[in-house]
Amino acid sequence: EVGDEPLLLAAFAEVRVARDRAAGVRAAEKAGATAIVLDDGHQNPSVTKAFTLVVVDAKQGFGNGRCIPAGPLREPVVAGLARADAVLCIGDEAAQAAFQTTWGASLNHPHFNAQLDALQTGMDWSDTRALAFAGIGNPEKFFTTLRALGADVVRAEPLDDHQALSAALLQRLEHDAQVLGAQLVTTEKDAVRLPASFRHKVITLPVRLNVADEDGLRTMLLEIAPGP
Repeated sequence: EVGDEPLLLAAFAEVRVARDRAAGVRAAEKAGATAIVLDDGHQNPSVTKAFTLVVVDAKQGFGNGRCIPAGPLREPVVAGLARADAVLCIGDEAAQAAFQTTWGASLNHPHFNAQLDALQTGMDWSDTRALAFAGIGNPEKFFTTLRALGADVVRAEPLDDHQALSAALLQRLEHDAQVLGAQLVTTEKDAVRLPASFRHKVITLPVRLNVADEDGLRTMLLEIAPGP
């Protein structure tokens, strides 16, 4: 009935899914919401924002800086950032440095760095033979994280973002894992879409975002937060 992202977010806060963002916001306000976070609402003018945070992958940056169809952007970088209050750049130190070199001159607002780190669950990944699969925007980031934890990724199966996990696909992955003597591993985002009957066959690698200057970002948010 809903996508994987609302299911993940629902573990932390009340979530509403609405094709009409303005209608969704009005419904949330009517239900008593005093703070509303819009996912990917930057280019939607139907809702007035108190604070806009542009999130970018440090390694990919803004691509070639061109708009569709010549590039990946919906609007020019300068125009989009003109409506932003801050930029959150996610990636390791090398990627952050490269992003700053390429795009630093365009960033005339607060700029925060962050990194996705594996959540420590007590799982020892050392030498674990894994058949990893991921249907996220950049599956290779997941495979890299898994290898960095010491897992022996004998098969990395990239899927399309939000790709349906059909019975045929899962049956093939399970068969291949058995042949390779490997454990099926996936992301939290993919795990929520697994059929209940299949979830016990797959180990999930959870990650959390760590912001370098979390206090600085929190201060900015508190300045626009309603009430005490």
